[in-house]
Amino acid sequence: MNDTSPRRGPLARFFIGVWDTMNFTRRLVFNLLFFGFLLFFLAALSLGGGVKPLLERTTLVIAPEGALVEQYSSDPASRALSRAFGDKTPEVQLRDVIRALDAARDDKRIERVVLRLDKLQGTGMASLRDVAAAVARVRASKKEVIAFAETMDQKQYLIAAQANEVFLDPMGGMMLEGLGRYRQYYREGLQDKLGVDVHLFRVGEYKSAAEPYILDAASEDSKTADLFWMNDLWTRYLDDVAKARKLKPADLIASIDELPQRLDAVKGDMGKYALGLKLIDGLKTREEVDEMLTKRGVADEDAEGGFRQIAMDAYVAGLDRTLNPADQRPQVAIVVAAGEISGGEQPPGSIGGVSTAALLRDARDDENVKALVLRVDSPGGEVFASEQIRREIVALKAAGKPVVVSMGDLAASGGYWISMNADKIYADPSTITGSIGIFGMIPTVPRALEKIGVHTDGVGTTRFAGSFDITRPLAPEVGQVIQTIINKGYADFTGRVAAARKKPVEEIDAIARGRVWSGAQAKERGLVDDLGGLQNAIDDVAARAKLGKAGDYRVRYVEKMPSPFERFFAGFASSNAGSALLGRSDLARGLLAKALPQTASDLRFVESAIKPTSGVPVKALAYCFCEL
Repeated sequence: MNDTSPRRGPLARFFIGVWDTMNFTRRLVFNLLFFGFLLFFLAALSLGGGVKPLLERTTLVIAPEGALVEQYSSDPASRALSRAFGDKTPEVQLRDVIRALDAARDDKRIERVVLRLDKLQGTGMASLRDVAAAVARVRASKKEVIAFAETMDQKQYLIAAQANEVFLDPMGGMMLEGLGRYRQYYREGLQDKLGVDVHLFRVGEYKSAAEPYILDAASEDSKTADLFWMNDLWTRYLDDVAKARKLKPADLIASIDELPQRLDAVKGDMGKYALGLKLIDGLKTREEVDEMLTKRGVADEDAEGGFRQIAMDAYVAGLDRTLNPADQRPQVAIVVAAGEISGGEQPPGSIGGVSTAALLRDARDDENVKALVLRVDSPGGEVFASEQIRREIVALKAAGKPVVVSMGDLAASGGYWISMNADKIYADPSTITGSIGIFGMIPTVPRALEKIGVHTDGVGTTRFAGSFDITRPLAPEVGQVIQTIINKGYADFTGRVAAARKKPVEEIDAIARGRVWSGAQAKERGLVDDLGGLQNAIDDVAARAKLGKAGDYRVRYVEKMPSPFERFFAGFASSNAGSALLGRSDLARGLLAKALPQTASDLRFVESAIKPTSGVPVKALAYCFCEL
């Protein structure tokens, strides 16, 4: 079809071009003005009426909700949006709790500290002991610490026991029961019911991580090893509680052994049972505790509970505002290695062979960083990813920057692999570590397929072509190949530990073989250098770098930084006005659902770990299922 529209002349095209240019310019200017006004409006909202000054005689309320973690597994914007919509983040950073308690100890505006621990979820013993020690420091400063809970488990109680007074709701409960570790075993279900054969290859009779897939119950070696370190942790727990409450460990043990009779004597009243054992100081409702705090402190009708107070989050935010971003002092960097160790890039809250190594490389390349602490809280994972991280530790030391490891709740298997080359390793006595061993797993499913009438057949150019196909039976010679690879991985592990710890390989092998140890037991066996927490590691590495006294250097966490927009939006969503605006927005709720990061894997670690890797018939794993 021909174009019959008249052609414009040069003059007409000139004026039309000028008009289009003016029209475009007008829209551009108005759009820039609009977005400038919008950003100004959002910035004004993010300030949200300013920050209220912290008044004298304020009570610091620490009421953690969620698990104590070394590092958040979601970004600041997502957490701020969740809070704006009334959804609590199910994580609390251990460093924030300890920082708040230590700051409150010396803050003259803080009169007392209140602990509300009902919603603190299960975490490791080392983290609990860190918080308990910080509470004890506040109490030692002559500031009053009061703990209250409606119900309390024994892990929450380890912290509460350090308070001057512990109160429980009259209808609540609290008892000590001991440490237990029980797992499900799948052999019958997998092999007999489903026809899935799981082939396990390992070195070390104590390397029990994959036993649930091949057994119907724990092996005797596994039970013996587990009970050894668990008894050490439990003895320390009893000592900590007994010392704080001025009791005898033997009396606490007796109260557990005689639980049925003692509970029957108080007609099943758990509150009276705890009170009779002197585990608590009184039975009070929350309202009664609030009235007591109002009388002891300063009344404030506008505050929750009626007394002048500040929440931990707000208090920590106030501490953050006092930091100077232009601080040019030499730095001790802290890199957190928390979670399972996997290959590639991984989000915060887990460890990536590439992403965690990149953080260590950033610290090595930063001229302001003079020393580094690697804070490890990991059950381990993939061997190659662990090796990538270990190499960066070696490179840091080669660059003249000392490295000290601080072990948290768990630094076992691959978690020990990434730790072993540090200049010094610190662990809490209740840290779980060791588990120096390697395993690999391959499931085969021909029997499962036969149940539904599916069969595998074909040809290959060599005897090993297609031999690692899980739809085919695993031939003995293929199993021999895999076991040889696993043997080599174990030799690499023990050899590197021996070189790093300056011990004979035979001596390392004797305490390795997958055996798990407490931090105190590991120190006795030379796997850990000293007992202590994160601050001990910071002090040590600063001394190695000759940085002077604590005030002469800066401590900085090296983490993946949020973008400027993420930081701005997090501040906006955290403000009162921003929270109110977003909380009423259905659109924002929809965006939040899309924006929340993937914080958990859809598959179990072992299921993801058995995925084939190019050129590798079996993925070597250094992993420990040893959390309590």
